[in-house]
Amino acid sequence: MAALWSIPAVQTATWAFVKVMIILNGMLGVVSYLIYAERKICGHIQARTGPNRVGPFGLLQPIADVLKLLFKEEFIPANANKVIFHIAPILAVFPAVVTFSVIPMGPPPMFVATDINVGLLLFLAMSSLGVYAITLGGWSSNNKYALLGGLRSSAQMISYELAMGLSTIPVLLRSGTLSLVGIVENQAGWYALGRTPLALPNWGIFHWYLILPFVIFLITAFAETNRAPFDLPEAEGELVAGFHTEYSSMKWALFFLGEYMNMIVISSIAVTLFLGGWHGPGLMFGANGWLSEGPPWMGLVWYLIKLGALMFFFIWVRWTFPRLRYDQLMGFGWKVLLPAAVVNVLIASVWLFVRGGM
Repeated sequence: MAALWSIPAVQTATWAFVKVMIILNGMLGVVSYLIYAERKICGHIQARTGPNRVGPFGLLQPIADVLKLLFKEEFIPANANKVIFHIAPILAVFPAVVTFSVIPMGPPPMFVATDINVGLLLFLAMSSLGVYAITLGGWSSNNKYALLGGLRSSAQMISYELAMGLSTIPVLLRSGTLSLVGIVENQAGWYALGRTPLALPNWGIFHWYLILPFVIFLITAFAETNRAPFDLPEAEGELVAGFHTEYSSMKWALFFLGEYMNMIVISSIAVTLFLGGWHGPGLMFGANGWLSEGPPWMGLVWYLIKLGALMFFFIWVRWTFPRLRYDQLMGFGWKVLLPAAVVNVLIASVWLFVRGGM
């Protein structure tokens, strides 16, 4: 065993597996209390208290919900496709777990599970798989309302994935790499505003040609995660409960687990691409100068602060804006977001070429 452990490849694989297991179990706990946070925030937005009965301040409510779902009777329609009916909820969770394993939560190697040179491409590929969970779940239920929800999801995901993919191209042109770690490292330091003495962090959002892609990415993120006002695949008022009408017990819970996991993943990608990743005051300057290195754990702190801010934004939007009609949703994706993303790619390409890649 000692000889085997001495092999560098074995050490790398082992530590990567340990980090992935920590991420998986950590995400399960975070999602439970993210749901609690959403219910409390939504309660305050609607002038009520939210969960406050189970445990102090209602903190044990997520545990009570999980126990209720574990012991709840499971219902499977008689004419459902049993195999696909069981697989669909797993497909809702799997892409988020895989994608999160390549997201840098702090400076490498401590806070990076795996650094591959196609990390962003992996995210785009895994986000495309999410549509299969909803479509197959709706079709396998043998329910017309569930099927309509699944078909809506197929059209919605395809429409908004195009704009999301195009919104990442200016970031790639600027950084010159598909590695998520490389993209964050490219956002280190500061840059001067022309010939003025003012300087801004070198994050993507502070470059004018990446502001519109950031806005497009956020809008498409709502559609990709089926969050209001883009939750047309579910649409309780129109399709009973949409694609998961026939699901119950833990299978029903897995769909919502996947939704919140995907929300965390897409917010993390937004932080990585546009908000400087782990970079922040504690890491970008210190006692020895404005660009000196700080402790690695400060990178994790800044990543969590930015992630928490985006999570709050997701929740605030859901409980503030009404759901769009289906024709409005599709028209906005094809007639507004997609052309805007294409035009921005052209403008950013010309600008970066003229500026020599900066």
